[in-house]
Amino acid sequence: MRPLAIYIHWPFCKSKCPYCDFNSHVRDSVEHERWQAALLRELDTMAQKVPDHRVTSIFFGGGTPSLMKPATVESLIRRVHELWPVADNIEITLEANPTSVESSTFPDFKAAGINRVSLGVQSLDTEALRFLGREHSAHEALHAIDLARKNFDRYSFDLIYARPQQTLASWEAELTQAMAYVGGHLSLYQLTIEENTAFHHAYAKGGFTLPDEAESEALYRLTESLLADRGLLAYEVSNYAKSGEESRHNLSYWKGDDYVGVGPGAHGRISIPPSSPSFPRRRESSKAASAAKKVFVLAPQVRLDSRLRGNDESNTIRIATQTLKSPERWLENVEKNGHAMEVWEVIEPQREVEERVMMGLRLREGISYEDFHQQTGMDLHGYISPSRRNLYVSKGLLVDDPTRLQPTLSGRLVLNQLTAELLK
Repeated sequence: MRPLAIYIHWPFCKSKCPYCDFNSHVRDSVEHERWQAALLRELDTMAQKVPDHRVTSIFFGGGTPSLMKPATVESLIRRVHELWPVADNIEITLEANPTSVESSTFPDFKAAGINRVSLGVQSLDTEALRFLGREHSAHEALHAIDLARKNFDRYSFDLIYARPQQTLASWEAELTQAMAYVGGHLSLYQLTIEENTAFHHAYAKGGFTLPDEAESEALYRLTESLLADRGLLAYEVSNYAKSGEESRHNLSYWKGDDYVGVGPGAHGRISIPPSSPSFPRRRESSKAASAAKKVFVLAPQVRLDSRLRGNDESNTIRIATQTLKSPERWLENVEKNGHAMEVWEVIEPQREVEERVMMGLRLREGISYEDFHQQTGMDLHGYISPSRRNLYVSKGLLVDDPTRLQPTLSGRLVLNQLTAELLK
């Protein structure tokens, strides 16, 4: 059976961080029992649409899923086991914020079935935490990491760097402090300005500046060097791990495996037989229906490129899914229809290649030509410009051998541009 990752989205946060463009919302109160029932119901519906898979990971993301009741988490994990075959070594991750209230619930989440936590620390510098809009202190962050280490065999935490006025020396000191608390995994993200965030508006008005391209590159190279010396390799552009400690759930995304998204605004990528029925249309008011801008495909059909697509032994088509983003609309639709699916559309071969190249080149190992063909029935060589591939190999941005295409460290620094040029 195909491997399957399950993503469950909890959209609520105590406050909205100024850099965050995720589907997160602040509400005065949440009806936990009602939300538990709805998440279970949408999970049931997705299991009917995606049979013949074995679940390898579950990821509770958000928002702030550590604000969920442990009983809700336990019920969702139990339902996954009832609906699908489950791998013996299944990875079950919960994202958490390092406030004292949330981190105190770690024993309860462990009892519920969580075996890995990912902490949104973001910084160990008090001023930086204030700038990033975080509610915890550096002391609380370190305490939460210590609690995670005591309660879970596997844990990770995030840091954001390339912040305003950050120097190589200050980042080296902060990262050196962080490495004293690292287990087997660490996620390090350069600060980016996303549209429709508080930072986007402040940055546009000149409220702060970010390191320039040369400074950002120096920070990235320093990060790579410091962590490599501690045995944590960049298995993905922003993720570092000791051997065997990589996030199996996130690898499912980057390697193009199937994943189901449950909860408001959750995305999915699934492989199903062409004859599988799609979702019936949602019954919404005319006002709500007119507000929906996504395409909802009722009868998926796909045009195969016979020159480049070989015999697909699995006889499946690739489907992109997305649920309604609004928590209230999502909840209402699930209670009425059993799901809040907004997008259910066939991924055409060209788009599938683009997605897999964009994700696969984020990995240190790059893209295996054989794995790509086995998953898609397509020949990747037919979609990548040979002249540009050869050019970037000569410039030291790519390594191309008979088995795989992979980026070098220099290539990862310009990955977005590199990917776009390869696919022209």
